[in-house]
Amino acid sequence: MFKGVIPALVTPFKEDFSVDYEGLAKNLDYLEKHVDALVPCGTTGEASTLSYEEHVDVVRFVAETSKLPVIGGSGSNSTREAIWLTKEVERAGAEAAMLVTPYYNKPNDTGLLEHYKAIAKEVSIPLIIYNIPGRTGINVSAQLMAKIAEIENVVGVKEASGNLKQVSDIIRLVKKKDFTVLSGDDFLTLPILAIGGKGVISVAANVAPKMMKDLYNAFVEGNIAKAIEIHQRLSPLFDALFIDTNPIPVKKAMELLGLAAGKPRLPLVELSPEKTEKLKAVIKELGLI
Repeated sequence: MFKGVIPALVTPFKEDFSVDYEGLAKNLDYLEKHVDALVPCGTTGEASTLSYEEHVDVVRFVAETSKLPVIGGSGSNSTREAIWLTKEVERAGAEAAMLVTPYYNKPNDTGLLEHYKAIAKEVSIPLIIYNIPGRTGINVSAQLMAKIAEIENVVGVKEASGNLKQVSDIIRLVKKKDFTVLSGDDFLTLPILAIGGKGVISVAANVAPKMMKDLYNAFVEGNIAKAIEIHQRLSPLFDALFIDTNPIPVKKAMELLGLAAGKPRLPLVELSPEKTEKLKAVIKELGLI
């Protein structure tokens, strides 16, 4: 469950911005023959603009529709809220939960550690920490991650700090045998695999799941030259999917592929025509359309 290529799922919307469950099922069918697990209701899934009911319903739908393991997004900047949501995600059928570090509050290291301890006491499913300082305003240092990893059901981290030294330090400092470090940045997938990471929670895998899995497989099979070749081919896509705020570009990319996406909910808006043309050119170059 905690290695390989794991797409951070887009939440597709209809014209009225209600959740498009039929479209979500179509997307899952496109993905699941290539990927290893699924993450609904993370950043890419627009969790911040889903209602609690929608959030839990999307996790439940993915868990009931797909045969793959489901890691449900369930973090919050309120510990009580995060506990409640993680319990609901567990009840909805998720095999694990992914918990973003509390945003806006800016807790110190003691507060962060106590936050995760409090959540872990209330649920039985494995927990993956999601460190993305560019979104949350705080960074979980390698030293703090080593302490958080001592919590019994904390099994890994999605590392989106962009700091390879920090990722390397986490892998070195965490002593738990089965603790998994996953890249939270598509571009850093190969470098993180090279220093001991086990996979990626990926935006690009929504668009190019087979190529992302081919990259991963090439690396684990020891064909480093092939892994580098695929990485270089995918690099323009990695850039294009962040030509604007995630998930604006990936939703447009999926639309171009004939998959379900819809416009993002406000305050995010649809990708501009100029940026759409740049994105389309990259997708065409990869032979995806």
